[in-house]
Amino acid sequence: MITDTLTLQDIISASLQNSMTYAEYRELVIKLVEEKSTTGTDKSEDLVNYTQLNDSRMRRWDKTAKVSDAMNIKIANFDKKITWLVISESWCGDAAHIMPIINKVAELNGNIDYRVVLRDENEALMDQFLTNGGKSIPKLIMLDSETNAVLDTFGPRPTVATNMVQTYKVEHGMLTPEFKEDLQRWYNKDKGQSTIEDLVSLLK
Repeated sequence: MITDTLTLQDIISASLQNSMTYAEYRELVIKLVEEKSTTGTDKSEDLVNYTQLNDSRMRRWDKTAKVSDAMNIKIANFDKKITWLVISESWCGDAAHIMPIINKVAELNGNIDYRVVLRDENEALMDQFLTNGGKSIPKLIMLDSETNAVLDTFGPRPTVATNMVQTYKVEHGMLTPEFKEDLQRWYNKDKGQSTIEDLVSLLK
């Protein structure tokens, strides 16, 4: 008899085998932009355009995102071998702001192995890590690198942005295009610092 825990372990192991590095993910997105395509099962014009926009966003954050000296010390002091397995798609706006920041943090500590999988190609994994019943991405699953045991999760947004979204939904019932633009402006102003704080809190 297969236990639930073993089933999750099997799903995680299969997903890790199907994963790529962040550098490989960036190469994939760049290639898709050239081909006017996108990851995922929906190849609509809107999602193709979002992929193009997100490539530009990620390129900017890859170049400009900074980790403070105080946070750098906390990250460098972490001494357990972990894997950050992130579920994403190239069209996801939140992912474009968050994934480069995850990379900046992971690069500061050799104990952190950053791997990426695509949501629509890893449904079994996504179904294990829903947010309020939805397949929200990006979703970071923090694993013990030796056992693949799940230690924690992060996403689909940093805590501050999550609170903004929840407050707006309570007041308006749904996220409007205007709010989504406000959220993008918040990401640009925050410069990844809220994401860094949340990621560092995972390392405690």
